[in-house]
Amino acid sequence: MMSPNGTISAPFMFILVGIPGLESAHIWLSIPFCSMYMVALLGNCSVLLVIKEEPSLHEPMDLFLSMLALTDLLLASSVALKLLGIFWFDAGEISFDACLAQMFSVHFLSAMESGVLLGMALDRYVAICQPLRYASILTGPRVVKAGLLLLLRGVTIVGPCPLLVRRLPFCKSKVIAHSYCDHMAVVKLACADPTVDSLYGLVLILMISGSDMLCIALSYTLILHTILHLPTKEARLKAFNTCTTHICVILAFYIPGLLTLLMHRYSHHMVPTLHILLANLYLLLPPTLNPIVYGVRTKAIRKVSRTGFFLDD
Repeated sequence: MMSPNGTISAPFMFILVGIPGLESAHIWLSIPFCSMYMVALLGNCSVLLVIKEEPSLHEPMDLFLSMLALTDLLLASSVALKLLGIFWFDAGEISFDACLAQMFSVHFLSAMESGVLLGMALDRYVAICQPLRYASILTGPRVVKAGLLLLLRGVTIVGPCPLLVRRLPFCKSKVIAHSYCDHMAVVKLACADPTVDSLYGLVLILMISGSDMLCIALSYTLILHTILHLPTKEARLKAFNTCTTHICVILAFYIPGLLTLLMHRYSHHMVPTLHILLANLYLLLPPTLNPIVYGVRTKAIRKVSRTGFFLDD
């Protein structure tokens, strides 16, 4: 509905353009993005199935890994399905409510991923710095409670984002220069002062990713201190080797995320095409790489791989 002052009130349709500037190459771009999604789908489903069927993979770290795989599966699907629809069928239209739902899903699942990585860092801290108390500190019920707390945190902190957007009046433009309903990409179309929404987006980043990265850095500082004080070189290498998989996963998630954030804040100096491509890689690359990294690096999963879920090296 159009109001007398030229603004549009919900519900109405937005149009996602995909990758701005590369519309003519959407068919070719669909090949790598579809391949990434299929690998993410197959890999994360395999991890979940392996952990479910193998009793030896019911330790706390494996429970965190199953949370990570489920989060990755949902995160990749929330972005890739619409993206491929745009690439293949030019299906860029999305209703206002569906756009808000995708916005919540993307940011909520990103928050969950960050929280699970923090939980895995704490698992490594207890295993290396408090090994004699590991079994008593990290029990199965406590890991489940931690997962529920992360779920509650995500809903509580991310939930206001779509609610704040819903209250905004929108101008005649319905075109979102993005491939999914990113919070700030939608807010930029509003005919009102976006300061509140912009500030809340920054608060969200600081409360979730900022605090999680700080805690992860602190955990690994303590872990490194403990490793360096182990009596033998072999013990130090063994302890550090147990962390390398998790470190790879952290880097795959946070480095593209930080680059995306910097490019978003300074987008007037950046090529939009590069910004949108990086934003998609930030959401699709970790779900693609994580099951491969854990399938190759984790001995327990490599052992179960003989059943056919992963290729042993």
